[in-house]
Amino acid sequence: MRARTLVVTVGPPLAFGALLLFAWQMVVRGFDLKPYFLVAPTDVIDNFFDNWSNIWEAMQVTGTNAAFGLLFGAIAGVLTAFLLARFAVLDELVMPMSIAVNAIPAFVLVALFNNMFSTTSDVPRRLMVTIVVFFVVLVNVAKGLRQVQPVHAELMRSYAASGWQLMRKVRIPNAVPYLFTGLRIAAPLSVIYAYVSEYFGGAQTGLGSRISSNIANSKNAAGWAYVFGACLLGLAFYLIAIVLESVATPGGRANRNRDSS
Repeated sequence: MRARTLVVTVGPPLAFGALLLFAWQMVVRGFDLKPYFLVAPTDVIDNFFDNWSNIWEAMQVTGTNAAFGLLFGAIAGVLTAFLLARFAVLDELVMPMSIAVNAIPAFVLVALFNNMFSTTSDVPRRLMVTIVVFFVVLVNVAKGLRQVQPVHAELMRSYAASGWQLMRKVRIPNAVPYLFTGLRIAAPLSVIYAYVSEYFGGAQTGLGSRISSNIANSKNAAGWAYVFGACLLGLAFYLIAIVLESVATPGGRANRNRDSS
């Protein structure tokens, strides 16, 4: 049964991806497109394996920055959501401000952080990822803490439950699925913002700097090989989030999908 579920879940995306790569290959070869215009997937794969050690090194740098930002952003988002659920005044003050800060372009914040720290520091990238993850987790967890069933809240109040008991017995269990929804969104976003932040200065050791330098030097196949490494890294973070959800809420996701259908 699990094997069938795995095939049904993973099969369609893999088939679509293979079809897309095949069409990409046929377009490049059929129209004889030059590498500076579009690189064939086979050339990208060849460069990926030929340059695997350097790509893996860059993936480790970017992945570490993304992991730190994801961890700290998720913790900060959860704690802030608890505060907003407990104090309505904070909710009215923080939410509009968080939306305004989240609207600031990434390159502005990264440039600001780069001026605050040394040119070889990874802190600016980690701060950028932390901010992005923080807002995603905050919005989702705060929604889960607020949107409890009225009958559940009324039942707890009829038993003279305290605010903490209501939080522990009703609000937190209701917010757990929302937390993992936020993590599934934030996990690949953390990788994206980790290597995008590398475009704007700092140590040139991650995926973003390697992509831009190779493309600038007309090494398009090598640049796309690093892009492929970034895709694998983002997929790995997403799968880890799914595994954590499956371990923390066994059968929860399947039940929610069944309820929604």
